[in-house]
Amino acid sequence: MAEATHARQDLEAIFRAGLRRVDPRELVTAGLKLEGGRLTARSETGSITLDLGEFRRIVVLGAGKASASMAAGLEEVLGERISEGVVVVKYGHTEALRHVRLIEAGHPIPDERGVGGAEAVAELARRADERTLVVNLISGGGSALLPAPFRGEGPEGPPGISLEDKQATTRALLACGATIQEINGIRKHISGLKGGRLAELLYPARSLNLILSDVVGDPLDAIASGLTVADESTFAQAWATVQRYGIEDRLPAGVVEILRRGAAGELPETPKPGAPVFERVTNLLLGTNFTALGAAARKAEEIGYTPVVLSSRLVGEAREVAKVLAAVAIDLRALGLLARRPACLLAGGETTVTLRGKGLGGRNQELALSFLQQLAEAGGAAAGIFFLSAATDGNDGPTDAAGAFASGEVLRRSRASGLSIEGSLAANDSYHFHEAAGSLLKTGPTNTNVCDLQLCLVF
Repeated sequence: MAEATHARQDLEAIFRAGLRRVDPRELVTAGLKLEGGRLTARSETGSITLDLGEFRRIVVLGAGKASASMAAGLEEVLGERISEGVVVVKYGHTEALRHVRLIEAGHPIPDERGVGGAEAVAELARRADERTLVVNLISGGGSALLPAPFRGEGPEGPPGISLEDKQATTRALLACGATIQEINGIRKHISGLKGGRLAELLYPARSLNLILSDVVGDPLDAIASGLTVADESTFAQAWATVQRYGIEDRLPAGVVEILRRGAAGELPETPKPGAPVFERVTNLLLGTNFTALGAAARKAEEIGYTPVVLSSRLVGEAREVAKVLAAVAIDLRALGLLARRPACLLAGGETTVTLRGKGLGGRNQELALSFLQQLAEAGGAAAGIFFLSAATDGNDGPTDAAGAFASGEVLRRSRASGLSIEGSLAANDSYHFHEAAGSLLKTGPTNTNVCDLQLCLVF
C-alpha cells in the first residue's frame, strides 16, 4: 500500500511538471518582448519583429481551451496598447481579463454561445484594415468553440448549415472513431472561419498568430482547424472520410449535400498555399506535447527515475495503445529492456475511442482501464508497474476527470468491489469503473491543452 501511494504521488507530480511547462500565460510572456515600440515574438518555429508604430489599432482574437490564459499573458506584454478583442473558451476555462472580452461556449459539442462568439470574432476581423495588427491566440478546442456554420448563397446555391447540423455532425464524427485530422477536414469544409477562412476575413490586416498545439505532430493546418493557415485538405478528402466510416446516413442532409457537391467541384475550396490572403500572416507555434513530455521527463529524473520518452505521436484505438504500452513496461521489468529501474516511461499523443456501449468515460480512462486489463492478465509479471493516462486540459471526454491510474492496487480494489474490467470496456463505461475503484485523476480545468500524457513507473 505504501509503495502504491508513493508511486501515485510521483505520477501526479511528474504529470503536473509537464503541465507547468506548457502554461499558456508563461509561454506568451516568455515568447513576446516589447522594447520601445517594437514587438518581438520568438518560438521554436521562427521569430518576427514588428514596429507597432505602423499600426493604428491592435486587436486580439482567439479561440480554444487555453486562449484565455494566452490573452492574460498578452495583456501583461501589451497592456493599454490593445484596442479591443474577444476570445472564446470552453466553459470554466477562464481568466480575469482587462482589455479582451471573454466568451464561454460549448465543447466538444458547439452551442449557441459559440455561434455568438464566432460572429463576434468575424465582426472584428471584417473591421480590420491594413493599419490593424491582429494577434490571434489559437489553441486546441478552437474548432468546436468557433462554430460559424456554412451559409448558402441564393436559391441556386448550396443549403445553409445550422448549429443543429454542426452539432449532429460533431457527434457522429466523435462516435465513429475518426482521427482529429479527419474530423477537422470535415469541419473546415462546412465552416465560415476554419481552413484559412479567418485569414480571408482579416486580409489586408497584419496578423500574428500564436498557437498552442493539441494535435499529434503539430501540423498548423490541423490545430483549431487551421483558422489562419493555408488548407491543403479538400472537399474530396472530407467526403472520403464520410465514406470510410460509413456515417453518411448519420449526417444532416445539408452537410451531406455540401460535402458531395464540393467533392464534385461545384463549390469553392478553402484558401490554399500561395493565396494572397496569407502574405501578411505569421504563424508561430509556442508549445507542444513534446514540450510537456520534456519537462515531465526532467521531473521524473529529479525524483529518482530513469526517464525514457517513447513518443509524442501516439494515435490509434485507446485500448490497443494500452496493450503496447503495457507490453513495453512488462518487458522492462522482466527483461531489463530500455532502462535501469526504477524507470519512468513517458509518451504522449491523442488516441481515439470507438463507442460500442452507452457508458461514460474518455480516451484516457479507457486507455488506463485496458492497461489494467493487461496487468491482470500478466499476473505476477506486472508487479511493481504503475500507470497514469491523463488529458493535459483536465477534461477527459465528457467527464470531470483528467484521466485515470492503473496498478496492482487498483486491480485489488476493483476486484474487492466486484467490478468487471471486461464489462466496463464493452460498455465504454471506464469512468464509473475508475470512480468505484478510486483511480480517477481530477485536476479541474488546467487552461492549457497539448493532447494527452501517458506515464508509467516500473520498479
